Amino acid sequence: MLNNNCEEAIPFFKVNTILCISHTMVIVFSLLLLSMVGCTQNLKRKQKAEIVNQMSQIRDFPFSAKLDSSSTPEGMVWIPSGEFLQGAVTTDSLAMSHEKPSHMVAVNGFFMDVHEVTNLKFSKFIDDTGYVTIAERKVDWEELKKQLPKSTPKPDKMLLQPGSLVFKKTAVPISNFYDYSQWWNWTLDANWRCPNGPGSTIKGLDDYPVVHVAYEDAIAYCKWAGRRLPTEAEWEYAARGKKNGTIYYWGNEALELNKYGNTWEGNFPVSNSLGDGFEMRAPVGSFEPNGYGLYDMSGNVWEWTNDWYNTEYYKELCIKGEIANNPKGATRAYNHSNPLAKERVIKGGSFLCSAIYCSSYRISSRMGATEDSSFEHLGFRTVLSLDMLKK
Repeated sequence: MLNNNCEEAIPFFKVNTILCISHTMVIVFSLLLLSMVGCTQNLKRKQKAEIVNQMSQIRDFPFSAKLDSSSTPEGMVWIPSGEFLQGAVTTDSLAMSHEKPSHMVAVNGFFMDVHEVTNLKFSKFIDDTGYVTIAERKVDWEELKKQLPKSTPKPDKMLLQPGSLVFKKTAVPISNFYDYSQWWNWTLDANWRCPNGPGSTIKGLDDYPVVHVAYEDAIAYCKWAGRRLPTEAEWEYAARGKKNGTIYYWGNEALELNKYGNTWEGNFPVSNSLGDGFEMRAPVGSFEPNGYGLYDMSGNVWEWTNDWYNTEYYKELCIKGEIANNPKGATRAYNHSNPLAKERVIKGGSFLCSAIYCSSYRISSRMGATEDSSFEHLGFRTVLSLDMLKK
């Protein structure tokens, strides 16, 4: 039970758009198949005054006082410091329990990529460093068997091959949305270079978001670029684009979705009506930006954040009864549906999000993915904070 300052979030029983499983756990899954609203804040004036003072000190930093086109890093926009209500708004009937209770958050200003990291940008990173992504590496049986019963024999080497998850349409409508294997296919040799599996290519797709990138891969890119992944709070604050209290960054009207995001329109996962012009991934910046000039904050591909995914985290913040100042997320990973998983928060939804299944293009929507997960609809974007510039 929560204390008197918080209302217990009412669960909304809705199937997740994605049951994120790890690179190795997909193989585990295959082997097993073969073998068988809010939070009412009680802020003290002194606490809030201290936060406002800290934020004003950031604003007074010389660099932020002279922000212009010449001082903003190429391909990024400045997101000014501010406060917002993180989590599901009370009018969102599709909100899930892990998006509640909503709670006040304050964040310092930072720069953010205007769109997801593209194939072109990622290619430059690979060419410069020789880095090999998780989806391209050989499967480590010693690591894999830790996730299996002790009596599990080592499978044929043909099953221990690198790959990733690729979406596949179904021939007929489905009724059991819990069985995600109906539209996800573990595909050998699927990776960022071959996003749809062997024979596919990113040639001519320089301005498309890079996918099949695991958390570890995204972190490696960030180190090379001198950037970092956003916190969940930073991502959601930026995604709102100066709007508070709305379900989407453009407002509350779902009918405008195809103007603002690349999502699934039609009967998922059988047919896509292409109302937004795209069946799968779209070039970055194909839709209207939000109030900060950020593109693709709803749909296209999911995006990594740096926070641990913890289904109880929002409740824990609410119990504290104070504004969260630059929160870094939960101190530990915890998913009540999969307690052994060590997952990071992903945000934004993807081209597979549908009104009849998922609707994770809503700003407050959040999911978890293990650090070695890679998918056809998962990418990332980076941020740059002022403290990084001072180093």
